[in-house]
Amino acid sequence: MNDETRAETRTDLGRADLHIHTLASDGVSGVEEILAWVEASDLDVVAITDHERIDAGVVAQRLAEARGLRTEIIVGEEVTTRNGHLIALFLTERIKPWGSMKDAVARVHDQGGIAIVAHPLVPYPLCASEGTIRTLLDSADSRHHPDAIEAFNPTTARMRWSRRVPDFVAEVGVAPVAGSDAHRADLIGRARTRFPGRTAADLRAAIDTRATSWEGEGYAWREQLGMFRRQTAKNLRAVREEVSGKVRRNGTGRDLGYPGGRQRPIRFDARAAGLPDEDAE
Repeated sequence: MNDETRAETRTDLGRADLHIHTLASDGVSGVEEILAWVEASDLDVVAITDHERIDAGVVAQRLAEARGLRTEIIVGEEVTTRNGHLIALFLTERIKPWGSMKDAVARVHDQGGIAIVAHPLVPYPLCASEGTIRTLLDSADSRHHPDAIEAFNPTTARMRWSRRVPDFVAEVGVAPVAGSDAHRADLIGRARTRFPGRTAADLRAAIDTRATSWEGEGYAWREQLGMFRRQTAKNLRAVREEVSGKVRRNGTGRDLGYPGGRQRPIRFDARAAGLPDEDAE
């Protein structure tokens, strides 16, 4: 283990990656590629957390369950708030962006979800400040309290502001977690949350009781630059696909990374995924 690792070296701890993006937002890998990667990994639980949407996560969970895959999928979302990014897990409905983080945390809890502050303390608009987090935790209404904080995120791990995050998380007394913030399949698992048990229910219980730990390795700047180039190429392709679909009026748009994801209106194509039609949305 490298010196960025903070998990206990116990074989009875489960492994979860709680921060993953797909083609549906700013990732470059589709649902099928992600499912194949995680099923071949040692991860027990993963969360699909696309920006401002949950459709790919819903499809991934449905496919994993229908196929009896070993890895359990959590439907999540990375919500953009005026105070930074928030990871929302165990969702049944999308959380609308651009409200306050206080409101977003409450909305996550109102639908029975788990709210995690993403990549905090970096002086950047998409990262929650120390003041924001302390204000949430000081609220008299527990609906506004985040359940966990990303103590480690590989995209910000090499920034000097992130070095104090683990100690800060320990000080404020919430569950420490980690996620790869992966935007392509082969980076999934680069950071992990460790927890007693193996299931998503076990993970949730561990967050509730603050029994989580983490391990991870930061992305090198060269890796992040390469990822940005791939995202740029993907975005250009998406613009072409959207324009082409509108010009041709053929009911298609950019690829969202799952069967039916190019159809407009968007509809999961169960038959194309090898599932009975009654499993379609």
